[in-house]
Amino acid sequence: MAELSLSILDQSPVSEGMAAEEALQNTVELAKHAEKWGYRRFWVSEHHDSAALAGSSPEVLISYIAAKTSRIRIGSGGVMLTHYSAFKVAENFRVLSGLAPGRIDLGVGRAPGGMPRATYALHNGERRNIDRFPAQIDELQMYLHDAIDPEDKLYGLKATPVTNTNPEVWLLGSSQKSAALAAEKGLPYAYAQFINGEGGPEAMRTYLKQFKPSPYLKEPKNIAAVFVCCAETDEEAQRLNASMELARILLEQGIPSDGLPSPEKAFAYPYSRFERAHIEENRKNMVIGSPKKVKDTLLRLADVYGTDEIMLVSNMYRFEDKLRSFELIAKEML
Repeated sequence: MAELSLSILDQSPVSEGMAAEEALQNTVELAKHAEKWGYRRFWVSEHHDSAALAGSSPEVLISYIAAKTSRIRIGSGGVMLTHYSAFKVAENFRVLSGLAPGRIDLGVGRAPGGMPRATYALHNGERRNIDRFPAQIDELQMYLHDAIDPEDKLYGLKATPVTNTNPEVWLLGSSQKSAALAAEKGLPYAYAQFINGEGGPEAMRTYLKQFKPSPYLKEPKNIAAVFVCCAETDEEAQRLNASMELARILLEQGIPSDGLPSPEKAFAYPYSRFERAHIEENRKNMVIGSPKKVKDTLLRLADVYGTDEIMLVSNMYRFEDKLRSFELIAKEML
């Protein structure tokens, strides 16, 4: 396997007592440091109607980050395509490609990125048609590559501006179905282990085995996205990770949250026996520990997933701790 590259997916997390403006600026600051430390790409997510995650519009955030950086690839992790017109997404990302040529990734997903009321609002009360997702991917590529069939009534239509470079389109997912779809379409595939740790390696094997070369990609190209928390010692990493563990427990039970809780609040929380067991289960899909432990685990995961790139996701109460986590990993591995 080639040398392992590392990338970052940031969700612009909001800690308790933090303003959304600060969370967004933290994302920009992290991107600037990620470029300096040698990370390969920096993606931002799309979440709606969330007090805990500030990133609702990846296109806008990408443009700002691209202006604040000069080399690192910037992208969406991802655009929830079923909410939008494929034509408009193509135009948005051609604008971005014109502003930052050769640096833009367009990751697309099928998930809603929020609760049902947000989906209702995004679709003006109409039903979201997830069955059209495969066709929307084809439409997106058609607009990006000016490949409208001459017999099509839209022939001659251009997704403007017509730029010299296009974004690199990635299909995002966390299931066998998404892996098979990426293979069928001949697209790069990013598997979100931080969302679904069950069956990830099997899904990736499906992608690698079933991949069909396309006009956009001749050989399979893949990423595994994992949750990570690194500190100088294993004990300190576990302490910092307590914030995310409590946040995840509350989210899974539908309990409203004003943001990511502090480690102190997490340690004081009266967990039930069921919740403690659930935390232990969740930890199996997280990478938590000292720089050496994190490195060893990431190298093993890269081998398991058959990839030369791992994308790291990290949410911590204090931004300084999160920044230090990525710096420690970079010093150990990049």
